[in-house]
Amino acid sequence: MAKILILGGGFGGVVAAEQLAQQLGGDHQITLVSRSRRFVFYPSLVRLAFGQCGVDDVSFDLRHALLDRRVNFIEAEVAHIDPAERRVVIAHGEIQGNLTYDYLVFALGRRLATERITGFYEHAHHLLDVNKAIKFGKAVEDFHEGHAVIGECAGARLPVPVYETAFALARQLEERGERERARITIVSPLAISEQFGADVGIALKQALDAHGIEFVFDFAATKITKAELQTGTGQSLDFKLLMLLPPFQGSPAASYLGITDDDGYIKVDDTMRVVGQDRVFAVGDSTNFSGPKLGHMAVRQATVAAANVLAEIKGDMSVAHYRHELKSVIDIGGKDNIYLQKDMWANEPGSVRQGHFWHWAKRAQQQYWELTHS
Repeated sequence: MAKILILGGGFGGVVAAEQLAQQLGGDHQITLVSRSRRFVFYPSLVRLAFGQCGVDDVSFDLRHALLDRRVNFIEAEVAHIDPAERRVVIAHGEIQGNLTYDYLVFALGRRLATERITGFYEHAHHLLDVNKAIKFGKAVEDFHEGHAVIGECAGARLPVPVYETAFALARQLEERGERERARITIVSPLAISEQFGADVGIALKQALDAHGIEFVFDFAATKITKAELQTGTGQSLDFKLLMLLPPFQGSPAASYLGITDDDGYIKVDDTMRVVGQDRVFAVGDSTNFSGPKLGHMAVRQATVAAANVLAEIKGDMSVAHYRHELKSVIDIGGKDNIYLQKDMWANEPGSVRQGHFWHWAKRAQQQYWELTHS
């Protein structure tokens, strides 16, 4: 009997657990460790902030969801990983001590490096957990005039909610009859074409102009005061409302193992094996693939990792290989919604589509996930 240990309860960890449980049945032991028993559907946190759904619509209980799938669930923190001994020390949870494994799937995601931006904790909102999204939503309710700055720091690697937040704010102010009293600016260290490609850059810039939203690029925030956002090169913007995505960094649980790049992301090959490690895989935001960190990428990586764990257990060669592809919907509202599909490893333009349909498709994706996992 093989012991398979999965660290992390996000998209990557949950899908890897489900795929393995489905393929292996009850002949092997599958255990998932997560710091929280609540799974959060992060793509819907913008909708939560703007009152378009509730907390129960964007999260569910992992223990309950995994119980029917024959996956052991442990709510705890990962304290130490020892690949040589094939064991993980867990603490600060419902149990403490050593968990041994035959195969390890690392899916602990990324860390928010807010300490890199002076004053971030005191003066900025973000949308990367449920409580922060709710808090930002309350700030939006109190915002009726002035300058709103929405953006991302260097290294944030998640541009979609930045744009969706700016468009949602513009729509809400229009509905209140307050749009003319407010200025909305998106800030980014990168141009739109660098984030998504030239084709999306054109379509998105047209949508921003149509909604009266300014875009300022080459703006890398380093300091925030009570009413001003500053860069290290002397640029600054005043604000009354600020939502800023902080820099990302790889999970500290892997930082001392010699398997990460300079930003703490785990080095993997296209089979999702950790480079230089035996029987260790990594998926999701924890990996060192280029570009944005998106849920659908984590799902596809988890499917590849699960297939290759299964192949190793059976004594076969690798059967699955990951292709780094970006698929994303930017929910603007109305006919301007944008769908992008792009092969991140190919020097070719992506496929861009626009229309009402993509708003519906994004909602359908969330509903499908809820129905199949809750």
